Amino acid sequence: MQHTADPNRYDTMAYRRCGRSGLRLPAISLGLWHNFGGKDAFENGRQMVRRAFDLGVTHFDLANNYGPPPGSAEDTFGSILKKDLAGYRDELIISTKAGYYMWPGPYGDWGSRKYLISSLDQSLKRLQLDYVDIYYHHRPDPITPLEETMGALDQIVRQGKALYVGLSSYNPEATREASHILKALGTPCLIHQPKYSMMARGIEDGLLDVLEDEGIGSIAFSPLDKGILTDRYLSGIAADSRAAGPSVFLKPEDLNELRMNKVRRLNEVAASRGQKLSQMALAWVLRGGRVTSALIGASKVSQIEDAAGALHAGDFTAEELTLIDSILE
Repeated sequence: MQHTADPNRYDTMAYRRCGRSGLRLPAISLGLWHNFGGKDAFENGRQMVRRAFDLGVTHFDLANNYGPPPGSAEDTFGSILKKDLAGYRDELIISTKAGYYMWPGPYGDWGSRKYLISSLDQSLKRLQLDYVDIYYHHRPDPITPLEETMGALDQIVRQGKALYVGLSSYNPEATREASHILKALGTPCLIHQPKYSMMARGIEDGLLDVLEDEGIGSIAFSPLDKGILTDRYLSGIAADSRAAGPSVFLKPEDLNELRMNKVRRLNEVAASRGQKLSQMALAWVLRGGRVTSALIGASKVSQIEDAAGALHAGDFTAEELTLIDSILE
């Protein structure tokens, strides 16, 4: 049976205009980078997607290489969509990306027209969709001319395979140049997906200004710094945690005493606001309205529920922001 969505799903989620477009995104979006691959429990992923939508999370973010194995997260989401949410397709924003290695030979990586169009065709088959809402170039290509990569994105929109296009991990100068090319082609860049958290503030050094100048929205990935900005590691590394496992993205040395001392002090600020640390970290990324959406990952339903409540504590005071900056220094 198809999932019957909560009739109150739009009552508590905030939606923010994405750049100068007419599209609004939820303040919290769900990414399927981890925990939705072929090696993960399908029913757990299914319950997370259903619960996210019931909480007003309308945006689900994927990429061709998400898994493991690569492609399997799109397979999983396509099955969930068909089983549970097909009747709600017009209420969903579904995004995918291409830019990393996917298949052997010279046409399965980076940013050529051949790769981007072929990859999206494969993604649409896995997702069981005729189009995606947003298609990103996942990372800059040092060899392919930017005009070719942006031209491929424009062609994809004109073919009806995507409604909007975006960039991920481009620096400020390349973002501005790409934006100008896309505007001239008639397919403006909708959104940029950079890494951003309390522990990774690089986008404050120019990129946010470029996005504002160009009218491009933003969605921050890794806003919880791979789970470090949660209560998960406050008392050490649990045996069932990502840091204790084989993950190449979070290692025990990432949890050094200097960093964890900052995390514990941030946790005290969060408690004074009546929030969990993870909720405060998400609210901080979204502060001031310069970031459109925070892109979370999750391994269980309760983490999505916590994230959806991130904005309930209200805006930060000037004193709180000053204190947080002093801790992060």
